[in-house]
Amino acid sequence: MNETNAGGVRQRSVEIVVPVYDEAPVLADSIGRLHAHLEESFPFPFRITIADNAGTDATWYAATDLTLRLPHVHAVRLEEKGRGRALKHVWNRSSADVVAYTDVHLSTGLEAFLPLVAPLLSGHSDLAVGSRLHRQAAAVRCAKREFVSRSYNVLLKAGLGVRFSDAQCGFKAVRADVFRALAPHIEDTAWFFDTELLVLAQRNGLRVHEVPVDWTDDPDSRVDIVRTAVDDLLGMGRMLRSTLAGRTRVPALPRRTSTPQVPAARTATPVAVLPTGANTHLEYAS
Repeated sequence: MNETNAGGVRQRSVEIVVPVYDEAPVLADSIGRLHAHLEESFPFPFRITIADNAGTDATWYAATDLTLRLPHVHAVRLEEKGRGRALKHVWNRSSADVVAYTDVHLSTGLEAFLPLVAPLLSGHSDLAVGSRLHRQAAAVRCAKREFVSRSYNVLLKAGLGVRFSDAQCGFKAVRADVFRALAPHIEDTAWFFDTELLVLAQRNGLRVHEVPVDWTDDPDSRVDIVRTAVDDLLGMGRMLRSTLAGRTRVPALPRRTSTPQVPAARTATPVAVLPTGANTHLEYAS
C-alpha cells in the first residue's frame, strides 16, 4: 500500500471492507470478482479486508484461504455481530487514505467504485455515498424494499433535515482522517451506523458526494426489514435529541486539501491475517 510515483510522491490508497456473517458459500466468488475488477481497472493502491462478523459457519476459513491466494486481500474476525461495529473496527485501524465498504453480494455495480472514491482521493469531498434513489440510478428491487427504503429516506428528510437521498445503500466511502474524528461520536454498531455517520457529517458542514449506482437486490439478504426499521426509527429519535442538545458538533475536523496525483503502477504486497484488536497500518483515500 505504500507506493510512490515516478517523482517519489506517496500515492493515496483505499481500503475497502466487506462485512460478512455466515457467507461461506458466496465469499470466494464475490471477493474474487471484486479483486479482479480492482486489479484490472483501479489505478490506485488498494486493499480488500474481509470482516468476519462473529460468523458461525466456514466463512472465516474461506476468508483466510483467500488471503493466501489473492495478494491484496486481508481478513479480520470479530467476536460480536454488527455491520457498524465491523466497519468502525477496521476503518479506525486503517492507514489507507480513504476507507470504503460494499456488501458481500456486490449488489452495487463495481463500475461505480472509482467514481465513489475519486472525489475523496482528490480532496474535493469528505464522504461519498452510493444512491439507489438518485434519478440517474438503475435499481432492480422488490416493491417491499423499494417502499421501505423510500419511506425511510422521506422520514429522514422530514425529521432530521438531511440532504442526501439514500442513507442505507451498502456502498460508501469516507476520508480516513475524517472518519477517525467522527467515530467517537457514532453510537450505533448495526444498520443505523450509516445514517448516523451521514447525519454527523452534514451537521458539521462536511461535503458529501452522491453517486448514482446500478443496483440489483440480493434475494438472499439477511436483513430483518421490520427490526431494522424499528431500530432506525429509534436511532432517528436519538439523533434528533442530540441535534437539539447540540451534541452533534465535532470539534477540530480535518480540512480538505486538493492534491491531484498520477496513479502509480501497483506491485503485489505481502498480506497478513490479523486477529481482532491488532493494530494494522495501511494507507489512505458523498
